Amino acid sequence: MNIKDHPHYQNSEIKPVLDLLVEGSREILDENFIGAWLQGSSATGHFDGHSDLDFVIGVERDLIEEELEQLQVFHSHLYEQPSPWAKHLEGSYFPREILQDYQRSGIEIWYLDHGRTNLERSAHDNTIVVKWILREKGIVLVGPDPSTLIDPIPVSDLRLDAYRTYANWAKVIFDDPQEIGSHFYQTFAVLGYSRLLNDIRRGEIGSKWAGAEWAKTQFDPEWHDLIDRAWLGRPNPALTSKTPADANDVQRTIEFIRLCLDEARRLLISFGYEPKSDLDAA
Repeated sequence: MNIKDHPHYQNSEIKPVLDLLVEGSREILDENFIGAWLQGSSATGHFDGHSDLDFVIGVERDLIEEELEQLQVFHSHLYEQPSPWAKHLEGSYFPREILQDYQRSGIEIWYLDHGRTNLERSAHDNTIVVKWILREKGIVLVGPDPSTLIDPIPVSDLRLDAYRTYANWAKVIFDDPQEIGSHFYQTFAVLGYSRLLNDIRRGEIGSKWAGAEWAKTQFDPEWHDLIDRAWLGRPNPALTSKTPADANDVQRTIEFIRLCLDEARRLLISFGYEPKSDLDAA
């Protein structure tokens, strides 16, 4: 979809931020600039006032020092713009060859974390899931359709990558529950593992809201309050990331994660896959 056909283009607070992002990055990168797109909830659905603006900027080659220095200044300036959405940008600068090949996921690229003003090396966005969202549902801000830049991703690889990502995170959580010790990460975990199941079932990436609603139809009603409160707990991540989670919610979330992973493994086996992760090897 082109941004002109998307609700963001009609939003008087979002459009100026996206326009500045495109104009500023294109001016700095010049011939290295390929295009700019939105992924995340802007593309998968149920974007609301508590969502991030998840962007991807394609570059012909990795950033050189001069480009990086200018982009650091640019993103600091962009963050200070009057629109609140300037503080909710999150995204990465993808070199063409890494963007194209879904098997080259996991390589660190330059990334802007939500609520930050500086780029850092991270593989946060360089995943099969993000590339699938961008290829199949990405919103074009400027440049070519991302489906012309990214190789097709087999549904088996998509399902297994989603499972591995969350199973490996579960191992971290089980080893140290403080991984979800903040209100933000506790609610994020509930919604993330709910979406994982729905995504594996459907063979495509959907929204957290759809995952949460589907999970409520599958699990015992005893889990409904945890899921509902996780959705309602999304506002103001800058505050909730520093607010301790309720200890009982943390324990219940760990139990919920185990439940989701058991169901995810069952689903994968029913599709003829053999799930592998750090958790399975533990």
